[in-house]
Amino acid sequence: MNVRMGLIRKKTDWSAEDFRSYWRDRHGPLAACAPGLRGYWQNAVTERLQRGIDFARGPWDFDGFSQLWFDDVEHADQAFKDGKLAADLVADERHFLGSLHIVTAEQRVVIEVPQPQARARLLKRISTLKRRPELSEDNFRREWKIHGDLVRKMPGVGAYRQNVVVARELVKGEPCGYEDLPIDGVVELWFENADTLQAAFSSRAGQTTMAHAKTFLDEITAFLVEEHRVA
Repeated sequence: MNVRMGLIRKKTDWSAEDFRSYWRDRHGPLAACAPGLRGYWQNAVTERLQRGIDFARGPWDFDGFSQLWFDDVEHADQAFKDGKLAADLVADERHFLGSLHIVTAEQRVVIEVPQPQARARLLKRISTLKRRPELSEDNFRREWKIHGDLVRKMPGVGAYRQNVVVARELVKGEPCGYEDLPIDGVVELWFENADTLQAAFSSRAGQTTMAHAKTFLDEITAFLVEEHRVA
């Protein structure tokens, strides 16, 4: 399945608490009505530190990441193009969001996410990736797949998913080029806690993994998030 991800900034005059509450309780149920939707999770940002990685941080500063699963790109596009729901969503987004970028991604599960009860106890980190400028999109995808096998060897990684970006909208509903939204992938990593995260990247396997990352990545921008399942 394809995942449509919203890269979200709240309005500056909204507190983090008010933003999260409105996103969860008001906007979430509205977006959950999208036709063909297979699943919907919200990820509210709780921290903006690189934790465990010595890597250039990109320019992105998001307050949340939405994830909506569809069977394919066509279903995802159609769900938000026309009709009353699409108009209602846009109106609601203008009410509480300062900006909203959209990426559509092909998701690869490297380490399966555990069942809900165990998942709820884990710490989650989402990171956006930008490839090195001399690297082609195809070469990025090949190297990232190799990178996934290295992450498997890191101790303490509870789950791991790669989201390879295949389409971009700097403004929702308006497809844009790579130069307008230069994000090649979105990483999802789960750990028991912050100490486990730090230990994973400090391990020998973690150091090998990050040495490889520097051969094909230009930027990693990391966020700790709090998950909420909407649908």
